[in-house]
Amino acid sequence: MIFRTKRLCKLSLTLVFALLSAGRAFSQQITKFGVVDTGRVYQAYFRNSAPVRNYESKKEEFQKEVNRLTEEIQKLHDRRLEMRKKGDEAGALRIDSQITQKTDYLNAYASAKNVELESLKKSLQSNDSFYKKLYETLGRIAETGGYSMILSLQQDNSILWYSSSVDITDEVIAQLGL
Repeated sequence: MIFRTKRLCKLSLTLVFALLSAGRAFSQQITKFGVVDTGRVYQAYFRNSAPVRNYESKKEEFQKEVNRLTEEIQKLHDRRLEMRKKGDEAGALRIDSQITQKTDYLNAYASAKNVELESLKKSLQSNDSFYKKLYETLGRIAETGGYSMILSLQQDNSILWYSSSVDITDEVIAQLGL
């Protein structure tokens, strides 16, 4: 009888252990994803850096010049319209020529400045020390938070929907000390 009770106890313990092991195996198979808005992290990281301030300054300067040139072209359009109303076709044609010249200049200026700004932006985004620190931080958060994978919201627009509960952007910013 005692032998039977011991055997039943061992069998019960074995069954409980097997169930616990199976539970762990199933829980390890559940994949936990996290998403991070790397653009927001990048902004938070570099918000006070001189290169970003330089980029923002150039961008603002560029926009002011585009606005000024656009306003000049608009004034020329208005003058051309007035001349046509007065019947001065020769004057309207001269203004058409000025509009064409200024529009061509604006397009060339915008194209050149966009290339310059894009180059500055790429050099900022390729900051190796930032990405090294970012990946170390993401790895630490993934390991401590039990994430199997962390996805970036910016990469290839492959995320069509996500729950805000998996967004770890604020945690990344906090751990980067920002």
